[in-house]
Amino acid sequence: MSEADGDPRSTERGRHETPTERWDRNWADIQQELRIVQTGTQILAGFLLTLPFQQRFTTLDVGQRAVYLVLVVLAVLVTVTALSAVATHRLVFRQRQKHDLVRVGNVILLATLIVSALLFAGTVLFVFDVVVGDIGGVLGGVAVALGTAALWVSVPLAVRRTRRDTDDD
Repeated sequence: MSEADGDPRSTERGRHETPTERWDRNWADIQQELRIVQTGTQILAGFLLTLPFQQRFTTLDVGQRAVYLVLVVLAVLVTVTALSAVATHRLVFRQRQKHDLVRVGNVILLATLIVSALLFAGTVLFVFDVVVGDIGGVLGGVAVALGTAALWVSVPLAVRRTRRDTDDD
């Protein structure tokens, strides 16, 4: 019996779960993805926060210091954005709003990924600028931005255009 036949435990993708079970699974997926993003960005944020205490930091020009400060703000923004999913969960806990939590969590995760991409490209721009100069910084930052866009946007969109999972696979 399919969902069209009235079985509430069937979904269009062949899973046999209730809507509540689906929301729980979706929320668990979002939590795991946020953990992965947050770990990498926290390490990068920690690295950035140690830079002013290095001797060579005083040799940075005004533009490099501005880029550095933007990167610190982006690192904080990534952390705050990712943690907003936790805050949202705490505030709607036991309110029977898991579906709303999943929808908001998805938006939060997408925003976290966008800010993370900016942070990664900016960090490469900054490091390459300090090590090899302005042109190297721009080229490195653009290369990371384009690579990230290809892997995080183009590949998923290509996958979405392929055949969907079926029970016959």
